[in-house]
Amino acid sequence: MKQIKLVEVFLANQKVGRLALTNDGICAFEYDSNYLVSGSSISPFELPLRNGVMLAKRHPFEGNFGVFDDCLPDGWGLLILDRYLQQQGLNPKTLTLLDRLSLVGSCGRGALEFIPDQGFVSSPDYVSFEHLAAETQKILASQTYQGDSIEALYKQGGSPGGARPKIFTKQDGNEWLVKFRASSDPVNIGQIEYDYSLLAKKCGLEMPETHLFEDKYFGVERFDRTAHGKVHVVSVAGLLNADYRLPCLDYAQIFQLCSVLTHNVQELWKLYRLMVFNYLIGNKDDHAKNFAFMLWQGEWRLTPSFDILPSSGMNGYHTTSINDSIMPTQEDILVVAEKNGLERNKALAVYNEMKSLIR
Repeated sequence: MKQIKLVEVFLANQKVGRLALTNDGICAFEYDSNYLVSGSSISPFELPLRNGVMLAKRHPFEGNFGVFDDCLPDGWGLLILDRYLQQQGLNPKTLTLLDRLSLVGSCGRGALEFIPDQGFVSSPDYVSFEHLAAETQKILASQTYQGDSIEALYKQGGSPGGARPKIFTKQDGNEWLVKFRASSDPVNIGQIEYDYSLLAKKCGLEMPETHLFEDKYFGVERFDRTAHGKVHVVSVAGLLNADYRLPCLDYAQIFQLCSVLTHNVQELWKLYRLMVFNYLIGNKDDHAKNFAFMLWQGEWRLTPSFDILPSSGMNGYHTTSINDSIMPTQEDILVVAEKNGLERNKALAVYNEMKSLIR
């Protein structure tokens, strides 16, 4: 594989700009002159829409911009990519950030596409979930497993993030992300996550369509894919250049980000319901990549909720603090709401309504 010196970034078939690396491995980005005339910033805080070359910070994304780091595989996706490259006789450690973005090509999460496109991902209409689920267990159990399914999982996996094994697939013309069990998960994790997705809808959270495939495998319809094309999505980690691997944010900061980006109080109420739901079900894995915003019809809005399950987080504490507390109370939740312009009595009523539904 020949090392890539320049990557062009596209959005909705329009050239956004170009990426290169400095001598010390830092990403340098420059918007295309035509895009500056008619486009919108793809990441308003780290890549404002302006002339000139912008340099990424060394941390936390190893010299990459957060918006592009979102497109790269992590967790399970990174494991499968590296195993696949090894099967092809390539050393993953020799790949630069540009090489890895090129391997994402046009098949990553969100709407950004990278040229040259060396991606190989496909989304077949039919896959054997049972077979792939069994293969993921073998891969997780052995650091040296190199079976034929590595290639299949890579080509159907794209660049999904998170620790749990998962694939992208098409069912009845719609694109889905389907999850399999991780080694530490209970056998019925698919049913559990499906039940919580239904509970979230009942509690008024905006959720994608979900389904329990073969009565076992949890699937969620991709909100970054629509009949009209791909949707640009950036995580809070990507927007704020925040290290999602460590506790680094408070919900108050996410509310402030939501207010600045969306200028819409209804989006703040969506975020409030998500915060309350995470608190009430004990989802403490509420890190900066589990919140995201999407550019929809020229305006930023909070994405539908995702990855909402009870979780112990880090040492049993919330990864994202609430009112600066990692062991928050109901009062902390109401204080955050009130400080961010939400009426306290309504916030309390929403809280009590949701609490009555979560048993």
